Amino acid sequence: MPHRIVLSLTAAIALTVSFLVMPAGAQSDPWAKIDPSNQSLVFWHNHTRSRQDALQAIVETFNESNPYGITVTQETQGSYADIFRKMLGLLGTSEVPDLVVAYQNQAATYQLSDALVDMTSLLQSPKWGMSAEQQADFFPAFFQQDVFPLFENARLGLAPNRSMEVLYYNRDWLAELGYDEPPSTPEAFKEIACKATRTPFSKADGGGAMGYQLNLDASRLASWTFAFGGGIFDYETSLYTYDSDGAQQAMAFLQDLYAEGCARPVSERGGAIADFSTGRLLFSSASSSGLPFVRAAVGAGAKFNWSVAPLPHITPAPVMNVYGASVSMPKSTPQRELATWLFIRYFTSPEVQAGWAQAANYFPVRQSAEQRLGDYFERHDAYKTAFDLLQYGRHEPPVPGYDFVRAMAEEALAAIFAQGRDVEKTLDRLNRDANVSLQEQLEYLPSAE
Repeated sequence: MPHRIVLSLTAAIALTVSFLVMPAGAQSDPWAKIDPSNQSLVFWHNHTRSRQDALQAIVETFNESNPYGITVTQETQGSYADIFRKMLGLLGTSEVPDLVVAYQNQAATYQLSDALVDMTSLLQSPKWGMSAEQQADFFPAFFQQDVFPLFENARLGLAPNRSMEVLYYNRDWLAELGYDEPPSTPEAFKEIACKATRTPFSKADGGGAMGYQLNLDASRLASWTFAFGGGIFDYETSLYTYDSDGAQQAMAFLQDLYAEGCARPVSERGGAIADFSTGRLLFSSASSSGLPFVRAAVGAGAKFNWSVAPLPHITPAPVMNVYGASVSMPKSTPQRELATWLFIRYFTSPEVQAGWAQAANYFPVRQSAEQRLGDYFERHDAYKTAFDLLQYGRHEPPVPGYDFVRAMAEEALAAIFAQGRDVEKTLDRLNRDANVSLQEQLEYLPSAE
């Protein structure tokens, strides 16, 4: 049954009042005399099925409750990549949506054409913005992620949700192998993964056993690099660092796992969930947003106990790759922009965030939303485990053209992991090509000259 997010009458009244409350802010307000009334807005996103149903409920409640007659229409436009391609063809035209989901690197690419609204003045508006207390309620890392030094600290988005790279593991199989906890170091991970390939799970549905499956994705490359104490971008020099010591150690580790038969690449879309749910796969690394899909698949499959953990790491504490698209506002008219902002402010309010987190299985971006998630935490312990790891978050580079670099990184990961190519040479080539691509993108900056 699809999740529905419906505000109570009290909450709806509070919502109406919140539109009229003037938060503290700067003395001058360029938005003070703008009238957002009766604007019809279009929101492009990637959500489908139950998530789209939940988003539609949020939109309907906003449309019915806001006192200005603002109407939002939500439209699914395919994957993040599909939306990115569509947006590149529409920037600067009247065909762009009023609100669009965008990863930070995608927003940076759009802003090379000066196509997005800087939300700073809206956020700080005494009449329409958020108070200092409300701003402080956002998880700091999420809140800061959409401020771009490259564009004079413009705020090109605001996060409505986040997810995180986690290690899924079969708890029952781990116990059969003689271990009480998931491995926290690469050495222990290799030992257990290799042992699993020789010792199939007793409840497995079908033959064969695999220790670890790796999705050949740029975020997997980044996540393993973080776990080995490295990085893929230097924010002081504004250069990619795919040739870092940590990246080289991480890729050599994965290559060795494959060579010894303890790890395999994911062969098809959804393959890892299928193999995990039937008990043929011990470890899989993927986004925490997949928790409900894994839960359903295991329930219909081998029905074992499972959970999530950080990737094994050599750092003193885990380093979690936290990611997620924010919502950005293409430029239109002041009236439409203000109306769009009011929907963003509503979408990121604590009560809506708590409902959206449960329906979509994302993490909320407001800290106070945690107070409304107690029952959900009790029912979904894997979600709570992942939520508690947010304090160790790190993110991938929010720079123009990272979408194109991601494709290069995926090719490099495939060459190293599945084809046995030389790690150092492959990463050197990736790093060189990535930085050439970045410099080409930066040439489009309005201040490049």
